[in-house]
Formats: sequence, C-alpha cells, structure tokens
Amino acid sequence: MDFTDPELALPPVSLVDVASYLPGDPVGTEYFTRFSRSERMAKNVMFRAPRARHHIGRDETAVDMVERAVQPLIERHGREYISSIDILLTHTQLPDNPVLGAGPEVARRLGMRPRHVIDVHNGGCAAFVHMMSLARDLMRATDARTALIAATQNCAGPVFTQSEIRGKAQAPVPGDGCGVGLLVKDNSAPILDVECRTYPEFAGDMDFSTGSERKYWEPGEGQGCVTFSESKITKVFARGNRLVPEVALAVCDRIGVKGRDIDTFVTNQPNRLFLRNWHDALELPAERHPDTFDECGNLFAAAIPVTLDTEQRAGRLRPGSVVLLSAFAHAGDFAGAAAVRWGAVG
Repeated sequence: MDFTDPELALPPVSLVDVASYLPGDPVGTEYFTRFSRSERMAKNVMFRAPRARHHIGRDETAVDMVERAVQPLIERHGREYISSIDILLTHTQLPDNPVLGAGPEVARRLGMRPRHVIDVHNGGCAAFVHMMSLARDLMRATDARTALIAATQNCAGPVFTQSEIRGKAQAPVPGDGCGVGLLVKDNSAPILDVECRTYPEFAGDMDFSTGSERKYWEPGEGQGCVTFSESKITKVFARGNRLVPEVALAVCDRIGVKGRDIDTFVTNQPNRLFLRNWHDALELPAERHPDTFDECGNLFAAAIPVTLDTEQRAGRLRPGSVVLLSAFAHAGDFAGAAAVRWGAVG
C-alpha cells in the first residue's frame, strides 16, 4: 500500500520498537472464586473473568516495572542509546507516590537526562496512543530526535486483592503489566496518522470510592476501588463499542485504507465481547485482532504495548504491514487511535 503523509511539511516520527514486562507468575481465577459473592453484577459481560492475570508484588514499584520492561530495548539498541533519549513520557495507573510522578526516578534508574520528562496521568486505557501523539508533537516542534513512552498498569494486585474488594464481580478482570515504546524522528516505521478525542461529558461516570464517606487519603474503614453503578456500566459498554471503531476508522479514512484491509488491529483488552465487537465493526477476522485478555486480563493502558510486543516476539508483525492501535479510556472520556507502518526491529 502506498501512503501519503497528510502532514507532508512535518518530519516523520516512527514507533521503531516496543517491549514489555509482566510481574510474577500467572494468577488463576480460582484465587478469586473462594472469595466471590453472588452478585447480579457478576453476570454482566463487562466482568467475565480471564483465565489468568499477573499481580505486582507488594514491594515492586511502577518504576521497577518500567525498568524491567525497558531491558529488551537496552539489549537491542544499547544502554548508551537509551540513556541519551531526549523525551520521557510515563503513564502510571496507580502512582506509588500521589505527589511525585514516576518520570524522574525512571530517568535516574536508566541513566537518562531527557530534556522533557512528563508524567501523563490522563488517557487511561488509551494512554499509549496519547503518549505517541504527545511525543510526536514534541519531536516535530523541537530538535528532539528520540522518545521513550511507558505505560504501567499496577493496580490489580494492590487494589483488587484487598479483603473487601477481592469478592466483587470486577476483581478477577484486571491484571498488572508494563509496556514501553521507542520513538525516533525518522521514516523507518512511520506513525501514519493519530486521532485523539476527549469527551468531557463522560468524565464523571467512573468513581474511585472507599464505599463510605471516607476520602481515600483519610484514615478509617473502607477500601478504595474503581466503582460503577449498573446503569452506568450499560452506558459505558455502548460507548466503548462505538468509540474504538470510530477513532480507528477516522484514521483509516485519512490514510486511505479500509478497516478490513488493516494487517494488525491492536486495542485495549477490557473483555471478550468488546474485542469481538471491535473487529466485527472493522470487518476484520479475529486472527488479525490479537487477544491477550485470557493470559493477562485487562491491562488498561499497558494492554496495547504488551499485546504489540507479544505479536512482535511471535514474529507475526511483518515489516511494511499496517498496524492500527485503538482504545478508549475510563467511562469513555477519551479515545485514541494511531496507524503505524511497521518496520523491521532489532
């Protein structure tokens, strides 16, 4: 396929490599079934459990996860190259320190001194695409030539195994993991187009609550967890079904490709029904829409880079093929998609 960059005057930026890390051994669903309670919500398709997921250890930090995810990049590109990266963007689902972001400590661990270090808290499950867009814009606007983006999901173990939470319907669904991407200002694996959309009208439909009047930072009873009402879950499901194909097809339209002609479609991995509906909407066969849900659970922002890395390591991403990334965040307040002409890695 012959693509034309819609922004010909701007320098191309490529996603040249990805890598990932999953903590610990897989945790089977039987861990949760001994605590499960009979709930109407458990029958909702949003909360049908994967076969396995990974949980971060109590003393493992988000920075530890990024450092471990980056190791394959160091092996392939060299420590000196990674330490000289110009831009570092990080997204952490559950910050270890709510006041201090992960970026500066990641830079210290990797021996980096980037010109731009930004902790990107918004973007949710679409944060990897969001960071691709931000890094590309920064690189085009400055003389920066390289960027590292890191998406860490680390709330499955700490939050969803709490004694008051682990019996809830949603507890078995999330898993922990980290995915990273290396971007370079060149044309070796160009980002063909990016679409990011914010829907502020949906921002209040997801809550982080202790199940009581207590604020999460106050002492007292009640354990913090992401919460939805059943009526809101129905709305979120309808939005997710619409938003991911919507932004994906907007990108396809601009690069002149039909959804059904995409070589690999990589999305966030919230549940099996979303995955089926999304590739059906693009008229894609399931084998072109990689699925890591049953091995990893819902990895939130880390799902796209972890799934992409899984495909890369399995040799299923052909150089020159078109890879389309798409995701929606939280209750639908953000959605993003990006197309990449995949290049040879390593």
